[in-house]
Formats: sequence, C-alpha cells, structure tokens
Amino acid sequence: MARDLVSGGGGAHAPATRCIAIMGTFQSGKTTLLEAILERTGAIKRQGTIAAGNTVGDSSPEARAHQMSVELNVASTTFMGERYDFIDCSGSVEFMNEGRSVLGVADTVVVVCDPDPKRVAALSQILRPLQERKIPHVLFLNKIDKATDRVRDMLETLQQASTTPLVLRQVPIWEKGIATGYVDLALERAFLYREHAPSAVIEMPASIKGREEEARFSMLETLADYDDELMEQLLDDMEPPRDKVFDDLTAEVRDALICPVLLGSAEHGNGVSRLLKALRHEVQPVTVAAKRAGLNGKAAAIVFKTRHTGHGGKLSLARVMTGVFKDGDTVYKADGEAGRIAGVFKMLGQDAGKCDKAAAGDVVALGRLNGTETGDVIALEPDAAPKAIGPLSPPPVFGLAINPKHRKDDVKLTGAIQSILEEDPSLSLAHRQDTGEMVLWGQGEMHLRVALERLKARHGIEVESHAPAVGYCETIRKPVIQRGRHKKQSGGHGQFGDVVLEVKPRPAGSGFEFTNTISGGVVPRQYFSAVEAGTKDAMTQGPLGFPVVDVAVNLSDGSYHSVDSSEQAFRAAGRLAMAEALAAASPVLLEPVLQLAVTVPNEAMSKINAIITGRRGQILGFDAHSEWQGWDVIEAQMPEAEARDLIIELRSVSSGVGTFTFAHDHFAELTGKLAEKVVQGGSAKAA
Repeated sequence: MARDLVSGGGGAHAPATRCIAIMGTFQSGKTTLLEAILERTGAIKRQGTIAAGNTVGDSSPEARAHQMSVELNVASTTFMGERYDFIDCSGSVEFMNEGRSVLGVADTVVVVCDPDPKRVAALSQILRPLQERKIPHVLFLNKIDKATDRVRDMLETLQQASTTPLVLRQVPIWEKGIATGYVDLALERAFLYREHAPSAVIEMPASIKGREEEARFSMLETLADYDDELMEQLLDDMEPPRDKVFDDLTAEVRDALICPVLLGSAEHGNGVSRLLKALRHEVQPVTVAAKRAGLNGKAAAIVFKTRHTGHGGKLSLARVMTGVFKDGDTVYKADGEAGRIAGVFKMLGQDAGKCDKAAAGDVVALGRLNGTETGDVIALEPDAAPKAIGPLSPPPVFGLAINPKHRKDDVKLTGAIQSILEEDPSLSLAHRQDTGEMVLWGQGEMHLRVALERLKARHGIEVESHAPAVGYCETIRKPVIQRGRHKKQSGGHGQFGDVVLEVKPRPAGSGFEFTNTISGGVVPRQYFSAVEAGTKDAMTQGPLGFPVVDVAVNLSDGSYHSVDSSEQAFRAAGRLAMAEALAAASPVLLEPVLQLAVTVPNEAMSKINAIITGRRGQILGFDAHSEWQGWDVIEAQMPEAEARDLIIELRSVSSGVGTFTFAHDHFAELTGKLAEKVVQGGSAKAA
C-alpha cells in the first residue's frame, strides 16, 4: 500500500516521530526485539544478545549483571524515511512500574509474549492498563520457532488475558514442526523467514490454503463487528477490497477496538519487517496522545523518567507532545516553578547524543531540570502546563532495614537515597519510630538489591541490610501497687523522692493513662509531671525488653523532703516504681498483626490459602476481584513477623504475579516457645 496514514506537519513535511513502547512478560524477548528492530533499520550494525552483554537495551551495569531489564531504555531509529523512538520497558513485576509512566506518552504499545500458556496471568497485568486507557497496542507472539502448540490454540488461551479481541494477522507455515514462514492475512501473501533479513515472498503452499482462508474470514468477522459495510459484504459473500481491509485494520487498531497479533522470532530477526510496516501504517499521530494527556495545544512535554548520571547530572527523559523545545529554553511546571534546559539529548540506551532542539513527537533527555520530577508536564509558557498526575506507584511489598557500612557515609546516605527514589518512585524510605530503623521499601527482593547496587556504583556508599525488626510490644495482665523511693546523700543538698503507684492493665489499643489521687499534699503538685515522665521512661523498655503499651498509672501516695526533693528525684522514683510494678504485673508479649488483601489468579487460590495458614494467618474471607476477571482477593490477618518475606513465596506459586497490600490492624498476645524465642533475641540485642 502506498498510503501514509500518519499525519505530521502537513504538506511535504515528514510526519512527527512515532513513539512505540515495548512491553511484555518477563523474559519474553522485549530487549531482543528492540535489538532486532535497530539492526533491521540500520541504527546498529549487528544485533547483540543478552548473554553477550552487548545490547542497546539492558545496558546499565545492573541489567548486565542480572541479565534482565531493570529500567526502561530509549532508542531512536528511522524506517522507510520516518522517525521512531522505541522505549523498552522491563517485564519483571518488580520493575514494571516504570512502564506505567510511559503509557502517558506512547502512541502505540508493542506487547511481546512467548507462546507459553503459563504467561496468561502475567500478560493480563500488561494488557489491563492499556485497555482501561484505550491505548492502541499490538501483540507480537515471539519465539514462534519454539512453539509446540497450534497458534489458534495459543490465541484462544491468550484471549483470557484480554478484554479486547485478539485478531490474528498472520498464520505460520509449518515444516517438520518448525515455523519456517507465515501468511499475511491482510495481504494474502506467503513469506519465508530468512535469518536476520526481511522475509522473502513465496508462492502460498497448497497445504496452508484452507487454514489461511479460515483464519482470514475469522479476522474479517471481527473487523466487521465495528463496520456495518464490511458486515454486509461478508453476508453477501462478497470479497472486500484489500484497501477496505487495511482501512478497517488501521481505524480499529487506532481506536483500541482490536489487538492485532503478529508472529516472529526476535532472536533470528523473523517477523520484524512486517511488524515495522504494520506500525508505520497503523500508529496514530502524536496529536492523539497529546489530546489523551489533556494538553491544550500549547508547547508542552511530559517527563516519564528521571535519571542521574555521573558526569551529566540529572536528565529528565521526556516526550515533546506539542511545540519545539530548545537548549536554553525556560520551562514551567503547573505550579509555576521555572527551570532552564541545559542540553537536549537523543538517547540510544545509556548513551546520549546532543542535539539542538526537539520537535513534537520526539523523545529526548533534557538536562538539569532539578525541580522537575517523573510525571511532570512542562511547558514553554507560564500557566500552560496542566497539573501532573504523577506516577501511580504500587504499594510496597518488601522491605529491608539499611544502615551505612562506614560511619563516614552517615550524612551522605539520605541524600544519595533520595536521588535513587527520584529515579524510581516505586521505591520509598521510611524511618520507623517503633524500631528506630531506616527501612527501604520496594516491589521485591531483586528490586531492592538493584537499588542498593546503584547506591554503591553511583554514590560510592555501601550499606548493610537485614530484614526489618518486628515492632513487638508488651503489656501487663494484672494490677499492682508499688512503692518507689529515690534517696541519695552526697554532701550538701541530697535527692529524695517517694511515690506509690497503682498500675493496672487497660483495654487493647487504649494507650497510656496517668492520673493521681494524692491528698494532703504528700507529693507536691509541681512533681506530678516528673513522676509521669519517670513512668514513661520505664515503659520504653519493659521487663521483656520491649515498649510497654495499654497501661494505666495512678499516683496515690508518697512523701517528700522540703530541701532534698526535686523534679529529678521524683522522676527517678517514678521510674523505679514503674519498673518494679511492670515486672510484678505478669508481663506478656504482644506481636503486631497485619490486615492483608492478597490478589492472585484464581487457579492459585488453594496454594495461597495454604501459605497463609502455614504462616499463622487467619483467612477472613475471599471474593472474585471486582474488576479483574479470573482473579480473586483474599482478606486475611497475619502476624507481621510472618509477612516479611511473604511476597517471595506468593509469587513463586502464582506465576510471578500475585501481590498484596497490608496495614497494621492490632496487637495480639504471643506466648509459648515463639514468645520465648523473641524475648531471648531481644535480650541478646539489648546486651
């Protein structure tokens, strides 16, 4: 077809750069596909591999070390005279959050999936936000050379992950159980795969003609669901014109009514040219994405990634949605804060090449916009940028308590972590008051490991990490009356304070209460607050070694000395009386219990239930997810000590996609050997 369906600047001007996000399930071959695209379009001379560590994507030291995508990468190229920016996103659930910010700037998403039925749950997580936001997308069924099932059966299985119809655009040509080529159902032509080269047109084998006709009619039926004219042609047994078929495909892909499915093998460069040609015809112009983002036509760009470099400082990866941005331009955020662009760069993986300007459609890195964050919209005019929604990060599921390995890094650590958090908003840092620890939270064990590796590589800071301490507490079971006397004589004025405390338990969650029933002035009123402070001092670490909660204290009696009594003396007396009272009041250990909402595919329900009960959890109920078909939500309660590494086991039995949210619910008594173990551990730590 000789039609250009993408409008750019109009007239003889080349269309604006198209922005294509590449997403997909873990290890489905996204980075390999990007590499094949760059090789096919001449952006690189030779296709690299993950194993060799020479790909454009996955080029950070952390990605190389773990041989997986741990952050998004941008690469620019041209195809048939038109410009494309590809954004390769991680497929790991732990690093998937970065892809969410890309959805605001992408024209189309290529979703990569390998022919494995076990990937359905993971695929649904990728397709769901695309369908909710009506973002056009194409499914590239990769590794077709390794497929063992019929494509029609695979498509039926994968359809479970998509509320949008998956429309097969190609059928494979099989030879001795291996896909050696394909038939394009829109073109009605057969092609033979060639290693790292465009496929060759061949005569359609007679053996596939019947399957091709069946699959083509199925494709046309789906297209006709959105086109009455095409439906009438099919009902009248009329063969629709080829241009009509292509027009319908283009319109329905752009409106996100269907998701076309193309086949190939990125490793061998198969199916890449046909994918690029489909994108060339079916990707909508940048003006559509700009409208989807709520932009008003004035020059604006959306920042979708923040990156800190060793020499170039901060880079804000952004797509220009409207207008032209140049080096030195002053830009404005929605709140009116201004910044000045210190360099415009085109990206190829980790490498940045300087350019003078960026026009609508271009994905670039803007230098040193220090007040700009991921998710911000920046504009060339004040009050022209709409308020940024910002990246909607998923709640954390795994934490590590951290502290610098070397004392000299104490001051540097917080600032260095803030730059890591700025790059990845799905990380967070919490300073826990109950345990005194600094806890780094994220989406899993590997997520935090990579963050700490970046901390060391980029900032030279090594940290020690361990599982966060559990916020155990203790309370008492019975009331006690206890006298405390502090008397000290050392020449001159001495110290004297004498109190009688009535200490008793309070209902769970009711906190601390201090009262007095002093009569006759046996303890002067000015010392009441000192006695209360002394009791609180004793409660910071009770007889079992943990903070004391839910206790009532009444100051009922005592005595004083007109010369030697002081606030300090009565505080010491209150502390002594309270410490002895707590030890005599049958102290009991309390452990924090969390309220959990566990979200998993329904086929994993029985395994998840066993995990919860095996971790001393209590299942409160479960129900089908209100929005995700085929998923269930389990409500449960679980001790905090048992939930610290729950996500690891949860994902291992749910194809890597299970998750949960949590919140503190209450404290529960812990007795027996578990309590003894906790107390012994606390005592050893205190010593």
